[in-house]
Amino acid sequence: MDHDNDISRHYARGDLLDAILAGMEKMGKTPETVTIDDLAPVDEFHIGGREASCEFLSQLSLSSGDHVLDVGCGIGGASRFTVKEFGCRVTGVDLTDEYIETGSTLCHWLGLNTSVSLVQGNVLELDFADATFDKAFMLHVGMNIPDKVALGSEIFRVLKPGAVFGIYDIMKCGEGTVTFPVPWASVPEGSWLASPEEYKNALLESGFEIICERNRGKFALKFFADLKARASAADGPPPLGLPVIMGAQAPMKIQNMVENVARGIIAPVELIARKV
Repeated sequence: MDHDNDISRHYARGDLLDAILAGMEKMGKTPETVTIDDLAPVDEFHIGGREASCEFLSQLSLSSGDHVLDVGCGIGGASRFTVKEFGCRVTGVDLTDEYIETGSTLCHWLGLNTSVSLVQGNVLELDFADATFDKAFMLHVGMNIPDKVALGSEIFRVLKPGAVFGIYDIMKCGEGTVTFPVPWASVPEGSWLASPEEYKNALLESGFEIICERNRGKFALKFFADLKARASAADGPPPLGLPVIMGAQAPMKIQNMVENVARGIIAPVELIARKV
């Protein structure tokens, strides 16, 4: 599909692993000594970083016996953190080959390759049997998926009855025109923002019940303000961070996203749903 190729091209940079290695070298780290916390600034490709991951994942009642699906896993940062924090087994799926290849290498470096499996694929056409997973989550993924009902239906299919599905996405929360480029799209044609109501309706139509909803707009603005303050106080950019993932346009993309959030047009929103 052209849409899939467009999304993959948007995210791929061609030298991602080399860029991560270069950042690690500046930190005095090697593949043998790097830790999951060292990689957090580049691993957590969503608003709020590790703090947001902790707060979001803690709502999913994860336990050590769970097999969890990471929908649109990127380079697998949330997958690895979930394994480390909750002792789960995680399978991550992402469209972008470079993300899967890079993430699998990072899992190997951290000794998590037996607990985390990253596979290339389309989350609307998952190559898993019905009722495979105990839980599922996605972080900042739905903005690249036009058909939210198809997404909800496919996740519903692969989850066991009673399983929880957590979403932490950027959603359309107010009037106005989004300024591009942003981290998930360089042009409007690559963005499929939807409102929380549209997400909830899609989940309900797919067979889920909504457990809770939380708008994280204020949290996002504080996160970005703190990020800016740390950057101003530091002597140059950090060795590892979102620019490593996003490339040369990172400052403009982040600036536009902050402005869009500040104007109330978009906000990161958590939705927790359960398969009925």
